[in-house]
Amino acid sequence: MITDGSDQRAGLRGSDLKQQAHWRTDIQSLVFPIKDHAADCAVHRGALRTLLGTEPTQEACLAYFVKFEEAFRAAARVKIERKGIPAGTNLHLTSRDIARKLLESRQTERGEQ
Repeated sequence: MITDGSDQRAGLRGSDLKQQAHWRTDIQSLVFPIKDHAADCAVHRGALRTLLGTEPTQEACLAYFVKFEEAFRAAARVKIERKGIPAGTNLHLTSRDIARKLLESRQTERGEQ
């Protein structure tokens, strides 16, 4: 479910809106919570443009997140661990962060190691 306004949310899991991915117009980014880290992770529109290969709409960005949520979350976990980001500190992902995880998941699906 996507609502209109400056704070669009995708109905991913449960009914708590704070636990859902949403679009933040003020920073032109998709934002999703990282519950175990007690923070939010943002992916800027420019990164999503690179991943989608076209000028993204808010709806397309949210749909892409829904389709590849595992890769987004895995990329966030790796960045938190690699950079030692303290719990409660928000972070952002680049298109490269996400693309690495997408590539890894595709290789795993094909049985490559």
